[in-house]
Amino acid sequence: MLLVTAAKVLLAHTGLEEKEVLSLLEIPPQPEWGDLAFPCFVLAKRLRKSPQQIALELAEAISHGEGLSASAAGAYVNITLNRSVHIPLMLAELSKPDFLKPDIGHGQRVVIDMSSPNIAKPFGIGHLRSTVIGAALYRILGETGHVPISVNHLGDWGTQFGKQIAAYKRWGNEEQLQQDPIGESLKLYVRFHQEAEHDSSLEDEGREWFRRLENGDAEAQRLWEFFVKVSLSEFDRMYQRLNITFDHVLGESFYNDKMQAVVAQLRAKELLEESDGALVVRLEEEELPPCLILKKDGTTIYPTRDLATAVYRREVMKADRLLYVVGGEQRLHFQQVFAVLKRAGEAWAEQCEHVPFGLMRFAGKKMSTRRGKVVKLEEVLDEAVARAQAIITQKNPNLQDQQEIAEDVGIGAIIFGDLKNNRLNDVDFSLEEALTFEGETGPYVQYTHARIRSLLEKAHARTGAHSNSSDIAPVQERHSSDLTDDVSSEMLGDAGWALLKQLDHYQGQLIRAVRQLEPSIMARFALDTAQAFNRFYAKERIVDGGQWRIQLAEQTADILARTLQLLGLKAPNQM
Repeated sequence: MLLVTAAKVLLAHTGLEEKEVLSLLEIPPQPEWGDLAFPCFVLAKRLRKSPQQIALELAEAISHGEGLSASAAGAYVNITLNRSVHIPLMLAELSKPDFLKPDIGHGQRVVIDMSSPNIAKPFGIGHLRSTVIGAALYRILGETGHVPISVNHLGDWGTQFGKQIAAYKRWGNEEQLQQDPIGESLKLYVRFHQEAEHDSSLEDEGREWFRRLENGDAEAQRLWEFFVKVSLSEFDRMYQRLNITFDHVLGESFYNDKMQAVVAQLRAKELLEESDGALVVRLEEEELPPCLILKKDGTTIYPTRDLATAVYRREVMKADRLLYVVGGEQRLHFQQVFAVLKRAGEAWAEQCEHVPFGLMRFAGKKMSTRRGKVVKLEEVLDEAVARAQAIITQKNPNLQDQQEIAEDVGIGAIIFGDLKNNRLNDVDFSLEEALTFEGETGPYVQYTHARIRSLLEKAHARTGAHSNSSDIAPVQERHSSDLTDDVSSEMLGDAGWALLKQLDHYQGQLIRAVRQLEPSIMARFALDTAQAFNRFYAKERIVDGGQWRIQLAEQTADILARTLQLLGLKAPNQM
């Protein structure tokens, strides 16, 4: 709201478009300089004056308007808003539906490919990034007028399953497999790759079993179905704890009967060429290596399945846009797949986008399923919850529902510990850092929210009002004269004004997060908001500071809870 207010005043004096003015407005580095700053460099050529002279004239011109004052500082115009005018307007704006849920999607259907763990492997900490980034984008897009559709594209097909079956047929034990299906499957998979380093024939054996699986071999089918069943059970437990659901759970195998149509289309367009017995699409014009479509033995490969998947999502799911939340190491793969779609004449390929993210390391080490270096997510979640429980017991032994809150805090710490990072950055995960109640962590934001709810409960108890924020009339429902009385008698100090301005950024940050497909923007907003509130709490009276300050605290709690929910965290009212 602050930006729009200032932009409207500047429009009449600059001749610029509103969008350009909004893009130029800045936050001054020192609060005492003003609330906003406008650089005049862009006007110098048009007006044939120095930026400094323009700043002087512009400051003089806009200072005569109501609700703000301005001063020149070099080539900048520093703008200070009249708090008594803008505070009630801003408080009213904060709870409006179109502020909290801006419709920038206009019903666009967005399919999000996310999580996508491999069957017959443990759900490791390495799967966390695609899962929580994808889920956050799903919620953020849904909040902004899009129609998000989440798809868990399970890795349940490919040569790796031929290897899994080959390993079981050589060294597997049916009884051990039934007792610990995921653990035993991982052992067999690791042993296969260890043995294959000394016996190259194993690779051929794995490929042969996958060929048999694709051709409907009964034994291969039986084992594959067992691995799928036990894996889904394991995954569902993890998703339930992370509070994540999917609109569709469709493995790669779902597209088996849809791949030949893609191959036929590529052949009809004369895009397929033979290369050492395999069939490829050459992409020299795109400066990319050839994209393998069919291997020498006629079996399919990842690009074939991803081409069929994209076509299905476009034609059957009616997607306007396809997002693939997959690690950055797969960048070349998606460049090739999208390029083949374009070569095949699919104009909608322009709406396909890889949303890459960096590696997650644990204690500085990259995890590898082939070598058995897997840190199980369940073990990390259990440890996080246990540590949260210990902290809560120590700090607040009389707290009710301790176990439930420990689950919310411990798992929230894991999620926030990932999402606070720019998704392109590698993450060296530290449980100790994630669980601290101070600094840039999920528990810090959750604790701040709980502190505000506690303060509100005390304040409302004194006035006889209910503690639930939904029971208090929103600002815009009160008479304007009541707001004026509040402002004149209980003017916010600098810390309160800074908090209100921080809340005013919510919509802009939400829109930025959508446009950049970057959940960390909202995590940073949550941290900045929590810090701004704690400064407000330290410097200004809240409980007995009057209804107006209570309303500011309430708006903060509501927006913090909303932001945490978008990221996938719970917001307990007590901690």
